[in-house]
Amino acid sequence: MSAAGMHRVLVTGAAGAIGRVLRDGLAGRYGVLRLSDRVELGRLRPGEEHVRAELGQFDEVVQATRDCDAVVHLGGIPEEAAWEDIHAANLLGTYHLYEAARINGVRRVVFASSNHVVGFYRRTRKVDHRAPMRPDTRYGLSKACGEMIARFYADKFGLQSVCLRIGSFRPQPLDARMLSTWISPRDTVQLVARALEAPGLHYEVVYGVSGNDRGWWLNPAADRIGFRPEDNAEAFAAEFDRHRPAAGDVGELFHGGHFCSQEFAGDPGRVD
Repeated sequence: MSAAGMHRVLVTGAAGAIGRVLRDGLAGRYGVLRLSDRVELGRLRPGEEHVRAELGQFDEVVQATRDCDAVVHLGGIPEEAAWEDIHAANLLGTYHLYEAARINGVRRVVFASSNHVVGFYRRTRKVDHRAPMRPDTRYGLSKACGEMIARFYADKFGLQSVCLRIGSFRPQPLDARMLSTWISPRDTVQLVARALEAPGLHYEVVYGVSGNDRGWWLNPAADRIGFRPEDNAEAFAAEFDRHRPAAGDVGELFHGGHFCSQEFAGDPGRVD
């Protein structure tokens, strides 16, 4: 699927941090960039549309996806929260998005998943997209369910899906963990564009991470969609290598960091 083959691309959660970067980075790439969020987005630019949609309201999601060739689904709660809130925004909302896309004949959905789908792997172990899911929070669990929704709609209905397990999206790393998990804004724009346009896809899971020397995730699907990271967190390493993490912090053992530490009441020795 080429950029030329897509006229209208919907971005949900367009007012969020990644959504704002994509709004700039994808400007002019497609005929129309339709932006959806619960809040106002400011003045629209040429080639932009705004559709306000609550993910929990199916009829609004159907309207938002109408006449779209593809969707970048960023909408939802991006952190740990109460299960009732996570369920409504991240599970029901993702189901609504995929079902509305199916009804409206959308060809491809790029789903913003998360590295927290595999948060309970130890940092001494590198994993790829085939590793069994080990979510570290209710948030991570919701993203694992979202990946299964995407798989179902790809297999059952032929709705092409690319699930992006986003690492740590920031202008630059903020701590030592992000030397392994960081993805730059520039690489994020490239990743989403490749996920939208790569030909011949059915279902893929790609780690959304820059080319970090200390990365924990093997990423063969990045090659399949043509994603070539340009940035590397190692450029910031000297700042964080001077600081030692707190001894005994459960989050320092696992990929998910402080997401693993939240409410942790188990035995870390049994989490192999």
